[in-house]
Amino acid sequence: MQAVILAGGKGTRLKPYTTVLPKPLMPIGDYPILEVVIRQLKKNGFDRIIIAVGYHAEIIQAFFGNGEKWGVHIEYSFEDKPLGTAAPLRNIQNLDDNFLMMNGDILTDLDFKKLIEFHGQQDAAITIATHNRSVKIDYGTLEYDEHNVLKKFSEKPILNYNVSMGIYVCSKRIIDHIPEDKYFDFPDMVQALLRNNKKVFCYPYDGYWLDIGRPDDYEIAIDDFENHKNEFLDET
Repeated sequence: MQAVILAGGKGTRLKPYTTVLPKPLMPIGDYPILEVVIRQLKKNGFDRIIIAVGYHAEIIQAFFGNGEKWGVHIEYSFEDKPLGTAAPLRNIQNLDDNFLMMNGDILTDLDFKKLIEFHGQQDAAITIATHNRSVKIDYGTLEYDEHNVLKKFSEKPILNYNVSMGIYVCSKRIIDHIPEDKYFDFPDMVQALLRNNKKVFCYPYDGYWLDIGRPDDYEIAIDDFENHKNEFLDET
């Protein structure tokens, strides 16, 4: 099976750490987060991995090489200018009919193989792994009508959202919807597919998931990984 890992971002929310290191090489425990991802992909049967790189590409390439150390074959897709999260797919040769695509800075115990299987059963253009996230609002929120008459007051409510995990399974057919040599993000891709009545499915997951893009979440990921390493890597 084949996976595309998006690792070209600058990680601006994690500065100053990412001034020196690309975000996918930020360490959690004994490993960079991207190494954890690659080890998990290997465990789930993925043997060809394409890393889309941009910012600090040479550091990522120097660390992972051709993937022999991890028993996988790693290739690289380079971008000379920022292309967004979907446009780099146009530059990758020999994509499988269905392939996994994910951000390179995610800590999760998701079974990637089951996600691929679900996608194939639906014959979807894209399947988006989703997670329920609670967000606490640190203010009292007000709802009022067009005459400014208060209808509801909530003190520091907690709102629940279904959010994208940054993990997707894509059909190769989506390449036809990506413009050439133009900045094109994944949300642009989803909107284009919906406008063209293509099937986009969601895959709800209630296990562990954390995007380490913010300093607070990065600190949580470090602690969670150290305390539950076997659940992520099956190491003794």
